[in-house]
Amino acid sequence: MSVEAAEGSGGAVLLRLGEARYAVDMAAVAEVVPVPPTTRVPDQPPWLAGVANWRGRVLPVIDVRLLLGVQAVPLASSARLVVLTDDDVLLGVLAEAVPGVHPGDVADADPPPATLAGEAALLVRGQVTDRLGPVAVLDPQALFSLRRRLDRARSFS
Repeated sequence: MSVEAAEGSGGAVLLRLGEARYAVDMAAVAEVVPVPPTTRVPDQPPWLAGVANWRGRVLPVIDVRLLLGVQAVPLASSARLVVLTDDDVLLGVLAEAVPGVHPGDVADADPPPATLAGEAALLVRGQVTDRLGPVAVLDPQALFSLRRRLDRARSFS
């Protein structure tokens, strides 16, 4: 099922990061696109992959693998940028792949594993299971809080 087909049906976009699968609520996703050219920003945290041009706007692009304890390998052609939106605020999240959608409502996710620590515990709000196994549910608001942590002297909107 495509992202477009799942819109309006609840569900979540699935992201592959390392060997694990993560989901982001469809309501927070504006678009899934191939990874555009990204420009590094000096003196920013390593999880800020840089900024990219998205529809004429400067879009901050984050690599949450570093915060989730996933080994960051070079991105292949299957990599995608998941553009999240919260009102007029945008954020790009790198994914090694976007294998599809989880059709269920991730708002009803089970609690996250108690073994999560640090940033991962803040970013993962729960866990759902499908026929392929567990899927960690990322909290869009926690992802947007990363954007707010960036140097406020630089404007990304």
